[in-house]
Amino acid sequence: MSTENSAAKKLQDELYDWVQSIAVILSVVILLFTFFFRIIGVEGDSMNPTLKDNDWLVISNLFYEPEYGDIVVLTKNSFMSQPIVKRVIATEGQVIDIDFTTGTVTVDGKVLDEPYIADFTKRQLGMEFPQLVPNDCVFVLGDNRNHSSDSRDPALGMVHKQYILGRLIFRIFPLNKIGAVA
Repeated sequence: MSTENSAAKKLQDELYDWVQSIAVILSVVILLFTFFFRIIGVEGDSMNPTLKDNDWLVISNLFYEPEYGDIVVLTKNSFMSQPIVKRVIATEGQVIDIDFTTGTVTVDGKVLDEPYIADFTKRQLGMEFPQLVPNDCVFVLGDNRNHSSDSRDPALGMVHKQYILGRLIFRIFPLNKIGAVA
């Protein structure tokens, strides 16, 4: 066998190995993002200052049970056709109260310390308070309370866990803000 044929065979084998490796990597990535993770874009300003319009997030619903403070992505077609990003404020069995005069949010009689909000909660969207969060539901608010449609709006109201697509794992865009989000 000539050295030219040998070099061509070696190049062909190496190219085959590269294509095979790329195919395996793509398959793993597709499986991960199909069954374990999702990438979601933020639309709007309801989560300012924590998240901005056009941020891209990785979320997961794997073994997830909602907790206070979690940032979740949910969908409820009767409210909005596209997924929305909100923060869990209260979970099943808790009593949520909002004083729209002072702008404070209370859960089970304790005023929440909310350093992540843009401004105090002054905007009432139709729901009367206090409210008991039903079983298998959560109460969610945007961090930009006075520019957010959330559980205060009876059209969304208490969100059943089945509507939660996942919780925020980390931000992947913009590149200068990649990482965990509090």
